[in-house]
Amino acid sequence: MTEENKTNRRAVLAGGMALGAGLAAPAAAQDDAEEARKAIAESYLKALDAGGVSPTTGLGLFDHFTEDAEVYFPKWGVAKGKEQVVQMFTDVGGTLKGITHHYDGFTWYMTGTDSFAVEGTSEGSHRDGDWVAGDPDWGAGRFCDCFTVRDGQIARLFIYLDPDYAGQDTARYDWIQA
Repeated sequence: MTEENKTNRRAVLAGGMALGAGLAAPAAAQDDAEEARKAIAESYLKALDAGGVSPTTGLGLFDHFTEDAEVYFPKWGVAKGKEQVVQMFTDVGGTLKGITHHYDGFTWYMTGTDSFAVEGTSEGSHRDGDWVAGDPDWGAGRFCDCFTVRDGQIARLFIYLDPDYAGQDTARYDWIQA
């Protein structure tokens, strides 16, 4: 890859290149819109941590989602529509005693569009045991959430993580020395 291609690729990944001829929003407006989308995502995560209501916005967990939202969680599948989203969070949340996300370690991948991602870590307590990201290094606690925010609400959220929070599913993986 040439140095020019590397520079162009970096600009695209950073959201710095125009989305099409004449379609790019002014940088300040784009930054404000991205900060607003990021704030919705953080409010949702803080509602999870607080057990249902975001301490920063006062929004309930499900107030963050559109009526036609789609949410994916590993080993559950894709919930379509708010009724299924509530069921998915009820099912998964019923296995958790508590969760805390490490906000100051988040890496945000803002794209200049309604879709973006965040990587981060968490710790908490599951019905099968506790977890802390990085302990052990192969264990639970690392995640990547891919969001689409439309009109101030989450329209799509695909959650990628290891749902084996307590690290009990080790026998199937020869490389894990538990």
